[in-house]
Amino acid sequence: METVTVQKYNLDEEQEKKEIVRHYRALLRALKPRLKKGDRELVRTAFEMAADAHKDMRRKSGEPYILHPLAVAQITVEEIGLGVRSAICALLHDTVEDTEVTLEDVEREFGTEIAHIVNGLTKISTVIDSNTSTTQAENFKKILLTLADDPRVILIKLADRLHNMRTLDSMSREKQLKIASETVFVYAPLAHRLGLYIIKSELEDLAMKYTEQDKYREIARRLKETKRERSRYINEFIKPIKEVLQEEGFTFDIYGRPKSIHSIWNKIKTKGVQFEEVYDLFAIRIILDSAVDKEKADCWKVYSIITDFYHPSPERTRDWLSNPKSNGYEALHVTVMGPNGKWVEVQIRSKRMNDYAEKGVAAHWRYKEGNQTVQESKFEQWFTQIREILNSPDSNTLDFLADFKSNLFTEEIYVYTPKGDLKILPVGSTALDFAYSIHSAVGNKCIGAKVNYKLVPLSHKLRSGDQVEIITSNKQKPSDDWLNFVLTAKAKSKIKDALKEEKRKVAMDGKELLERKLDHMKVSASQYNINELVQFYKQPSPLDLYYQIAVKNIDLKELKQFNVLGDKLEPPKPVKLPEVIIEEPHQKQSAKKDAELIIFGESSDKIAYKLANCCRPIPGDDVFGFITASEGLKIHRTNCPNAAQLLAHYGHRVVKTKWVKNREISFLTGLRIVGMDDVGVIHKITNIISGELKINIAGLTIESKEGLFEGLIKVFVHDKDELEELVDRLKGLDGIQSISRLED
Repeated sequence: METVTVQKYNLDEEQEKKEIVRHYRALLRALKPRLKKGDRELVRTAFEMAADAHKDMRRKSGEPYILHPLAVAQITVEEIGLGVRSAICALLHDTVEDTEVTLEDVEREFGTEIAHIVNGLTKISTVIDSNTSTTQAENFKKILLTLADDPRVILIKLADRLHNMRTLDSMSREKQLKIASETVFVYAPLAHRLGLYIIKSELEDLAMKYTEQDKYREIARRLKETKRERSRYINEFIKPIKEVLQEEGFTFDIYGRPKSIHSIWNKIKTKGVQFEEVYDLFAIRIILDSAVDKEKADCWKVYSIITDFYHPSPERTRDWLSNPKSNGYEALHVTVMGPNGKWVEVQIRSKRMNDYAEKGVAAHWRYKEGNQTVQESKFEQWFTQIREILNSPDSNTLDFLADFKSNLFTEEIYVYTPKGDLKILPVGSTALDFAYSIHSAVGNKCIGAKVNYKLVPLSHKLRSGDQVEIITSNKQKPSDDWLNFVLTAKAKSKIKDALKEEKRKVAMDGKELLERKLDHMKVSASQYNINELVQFYKQPSPLDLYYQIAVKNIDLKELKQFNVLGDKLEPPKPVKLPEVIIEEPHQKQSAKKDAELIIFGESSDKIAYKLANCCRPIPGDDVFGFITASEGLKIHRTNCPNAAQLLAHYGHRVVKTKWVKNREISFLTGLRIVGMDDVGVIHKITNIISGELKINIAGLTIESKEGLFEGLIKVFVHDKDELEELVDRLKGLDGIQSISRLED
């Protein structure tokens, strides 16, 4: 998918009406198999209500707003597989928030169930675009509460986000970055967890199209160029398997699917390989039409047919038939050595499993009658888990969001209790996570564990198939460092609760001490006075103030400087210290020699800034400015490891930035080079850098091991073009395997 050039919108009123009707009819066609008596009229009423409510509204692209709810409804039905009621909710999802329509109107027309979902959707929208980070995280909690209540709310919200991402071209660059980052941070993991793999991949691809435009275009171009030879290869691979499957009497579909651009890019990044070396650019899918009681046996039969032709890689076989993922995904994956020495991943599943893989949680409503207790209980487990985490009153919601996100995306391990009960935990979980998954009381008293009958510490990482027995002691209490031993959100929140409880007990002593001092000054410990002291000692809350007094970090001698007016404490006048406040980005500052970035604020004045250490941008990189609380303006690359979080949570602090040409200043950046450890290779590398390109080297370390060398080179370059030329020249040397830019 190349980046689309946005067409100027130019339909007249008559053409617009036709366009709206065309979309409405397409929605009805998609709903046709599900329409029961009276449904068509309900859909029509919802459409008319929405069309009327949005009649004077336009999208950023210029088209009538009603096309958006229609598109969202279409996605909900066709791509997520929901039914009539969800389509009605999708049509109405923006009405209560943006128009005169009230929730009462919706309830009167369509009943409480639909009003409840529309209300959930309204709440999500009003909160997701809020500015401050903690409110944002607070709101995310609310979203998840509605999800645990009725998953359709989140499914329709995903459809809404997918359509917004597909039509993001008409938005401003900052909006694009904010929305794309938020999508990667929150929505893609949710889609993944709800089993919507196709939507998850598309969301990631679309987000990458805006956050890493060059890489996206390059991979899209390479995929296009290699399409023909890939198709030829797939056909050659499939041919013998197809014949045997037909002989054996299977009813099946078999085809190759290219991997998503985002997942190819991830492979290139994490494995440090070139595009040509990403061996599974596509996966072969075999979908069997089997009866539910025969499907597992059939999948294994197909597995043995494939491995008769092609040699499998045992460590890359994934059996999600015996142990489905907790989001309901069932399949058998095997990676085999295909013709011409290429590894190929084959995914084997039944039609029912495929429906789960594509429609995820939405497929539940359709298979309610069928035999799928395993899935049902897994989803239930997950929703219960969400409710548990959400109902613990945890003060730091941003931590909660980060924990939750990490739990959304991770693969799972399967661990057993001494009695043989199965527990599913994220990969990387420890014995302490396991203890908390049993019960918070077991976690709080845990002193160690026996894994497969061997004693291990709390921090021991578990592996799939481990049998774990927890050892407890009544003398044990959670401590701060426990937070470093756990991975799951449940364990983190329970440990924080226990620590807070401990802190509260200590704080009570501090409270008594303070009350005695105030009594001595003949002043009451009123809310007003306590707040004055909290502010004076710069503590986040009264509890923190009492705690710091109890542990003697605050000794209250400053109380003597307070004035007493009646029953009120008046703090001493502070001594004025010169302080620097970072205001809005249009604040004028002296243009420094190195301020050759133009910052688009209210006026385009030059502003002092710092380059972020996490991604070390250089001129020519795609960047954004970010106003920090303590260090003023920092410049990050849009593909910086921290960018998604900054853009998603603190969109209001982002400043538009652009480089202007200035060849006087050099920027420090680093490269990692891997290649064959050959005689004179170092000389060749340094000759290109300093001899031919006249670039200053700031540092060079080379380690060689078993015939390979890995070098880290720090160089001063003027801009991205110069760096790219250097990389191209180095790649041209014999025996150089890979060159990547250092992130940190």
